[in-house]
This record gives sequence, C-alpha cells and structure tokens, in this order.
Amino acid sequence: MPSESLTLIAAEQLLQLMLSHATDGDAPITDYKRCRGTLLKDPAASGHVPRFVGTCHDPNAFWHFIKSKYSGTGSYAARRKYLYKEFRPLLDHLERLDMSPHDASVDVQVGNLNAASVTTAWSKAVARRVNDPEGAITAARSLLESVCKTILEDMTVEYDDRNDDLPKLYKRVSKALTLAPSDHTEEQFKAILGGCTTVVNGLGSIRNRASDAHGHGRKSYRPASRHAALAVNLAGAMALFLMETHEARQSE
Repeated sequence: MPSESLTLIAAEQLLQLMLSHATDGDAPITDYKRCRGTLLKDPAASGHVPRFVGTCHDPNAFWHFIKSKYSGTGSYAARRKYLYKEFRPLLDHLERLDMSPHDASVDVQVGNLNAASVTTAWSKAVARRVNDPEGAITAARSLLESVCKTILEDMTVEYDDRNDDLPKLYKRVSKALTLAPSDHTEEQFKAILGGCTTVVNGLGSIRNRASDAHGHGRKSYRPASRHAALAVNLAGAMALFLMETHEARQSE
C-alpha cells in the first residue's frame, strides 16, 4: 500500500481517537501514539498536520489541551467542530495524494516484473512527487528506462546501455512488443500509440530541463508538485501499459 494511503488512514484514525477522547470516550495510548507517529514521520503530511498533534504526545496531554480550549455547556459540540476543522486541510491534502487511479495497478505490475531497479524507481517517484518535484521527475524517467531495459532483456533484445536514451529504448521496446504506430492500420489506435511516443519524448525533455539530474545556472526552471505529479502519473501509466503488454505477449 502506498505511504500516502497509510498516512491517510492514520490521520482518519487519530481524528476519531481525538473525537472520542474529547467527549469522554476512550483513546488507547498505543493506538494514539502509533497514528500520531505515522503522521509526524511522513514528509507528505508535513505542513498540514494540526499544530496540537505535535505538542500532545499522548491522550492525557490532548485531554488537557482540548479541555482548556472548550469547557462548560456545549463544549462537546465545540470540540467536535474544532477537530473536524483542524484536520480537514490534512485529510484533503492526503486524499489528493492518494487519488492517482493507477498507483495500485502499477504496484502490482512492478511486483510481477520482479526487477529491483523498477521497484526502486517507482517507489522514489511516488514518494517524492509532493515534496521533491525535481527528484520525482528524475525517478519518473528512471522508472521508464528501467522498465524498457528489463523488458528488452526478458525478450533478449540488445540495446546500448551507455548510449540509448529513453526515446531510443522506448523505440526498441515498442518494436519488440509491436506497439509502433506503423505496426497498426486502425487510425485511432495509431493516434494513441503516437501519443505514447510523444509522452515518452516529453518526459525525457522535462527531465533534462526540470529534474535534479543536471546542474542549473542563475536562470533555472523549478517545477511545482503538480508538474511532478503529472510526470510521475504519465510515467506510471506508460510503465503500466508496457508491463501489461509484455505480460500478455509472454502468455500468448
């Protein structure tokens, strides 16, 4: 399960524990510390965790905090409203990170391909797409390069490890898997496959311009997290397509 999913679950559980404890319910200290620790350790949650989560190390500390903030008639309702409001930015942020529809599918296929370089590149790309856009873009390209090389090796197709860049590797793979636009007569499918080539070339170009793989001068382009997310999601979609096609060809 991606780290974002685990952190989202921890955030939701901690909210429920705090809601219960704030209204005379129970918040087991082990569960409280586990959820709190997950939130505070995950860089993806940085800057969105409510401040009091960091200062309230255990349920008892949280109880004193929330009691001092709201007490008397109507305090339960006020506490619930406050906690929902404080946790909403964190939950919204984590839900956005967790919404990539193909992450789980890529995870499965990466496991099936059984290549350490592919697994490492995908893990880095997903983990860095929010807080390290440049590193995520580098990992996105590494993912596709590793997938292409692994497939070529499985199919005993030679490639130049030193001189073949991503577009060249993809060209070799698309030929080996019969995915080149020229291999098909259906115009719509030719257009889709042509678009795949454009995506691969684009990922190579943006990596050269916006990743951490090269030094920068005074004038440099700094990608935002949304740019990194786009690059990672596109690379993931292309990697998934290639891995699924490779698997299908092996079973024919």
